[in-house]
Amino acid sequence: MENHMIRAIITDDEVRSVETLRRLLEMYCPAVKVVAECYSAESTRRQIALHRPDLLFLDIAMPGKSGLDLLHELGETPFEIIFITAFNEFMTQAFRFSAIDYILKPVDEELLVKAVSRVEKRMSLAAAPASMEALRYNLKNLQHPQEMKICIPHAKGFVLVHLADIIYCEANNTYTTFFLTSGKPFVSSKSIIDFELLLQDTSFCRIHKSFLVNMLHIKEYVKGEGGSVILSNNAELEVSRRKKDHFLARVKEYYKF
Repeated sequence: MENHMIRAIITDDEVRSVETLRRLLEMYCPAVKVVAECYSAESTRRQIALHRPDLLFLDIAMPGKSGLDLLHELGETPFEIIFITAFNEFMTQAFRFSAIDYILKPVDEELLVKAVSRVEKRMSLAAAPASMEALRYNLKNLQHPQEMKICIPHAKGFVLVHLADIIYCEANNTYTTFFLTSGKPFVSSKSIIDFELLLQDTSFCRIHKSFLVNMLHIKEYVKGEGGSVILSNNAELEVSRRKKDHFLARVKEYYKF
């Protein structure tokens, strides 16, 4: 049974926060074994070298070196990280695009259980390196969301794609097909609704129950009951009658005319 345990380190400068998280893990996440408790970035580095954990619970805002400072210093991170933050809007887009888990303080046990469950799944796919690569890249591009990368799950793991390289997404039952500027589509194991929610604050717009388009790639709108759009790869996609007003409003908002 020990071989199946997730060996974890908790890092937070607040002693009470560390104790609370440890108790929640003991009560609700029996697969997690806390091997060290740290209160600074420096002590965390030493404990990582000593224990080689599977998972790090890392507070973002700490005096001196922050959790993100530690992330940059570590370089390779052959383990999963769940970030703990008191900031509701603090770089959440970068975390979400990178398929990195973060939990807001005070920690909710239900969200904690879900985050640990996702970690277990990613560990089975060896997806942590791709997620961390995406996060490092995205943190450098916080002011330029279109230059961020999105970590997209598929049958064999994850793939990293620049948002600007996605022309559109098409619903394929419970899966989603991505059409890229490279010309080679691929299928993700998530639904188009998942990606609509993930990309809601970007240049993407749902124009039909089957289509989520990147407005950066729209070349032309053809009028009709709902109309249609012609994209940069010359694909012509229907705009549903129900989505037409929302789409045109987004166009006016996005292009400011």
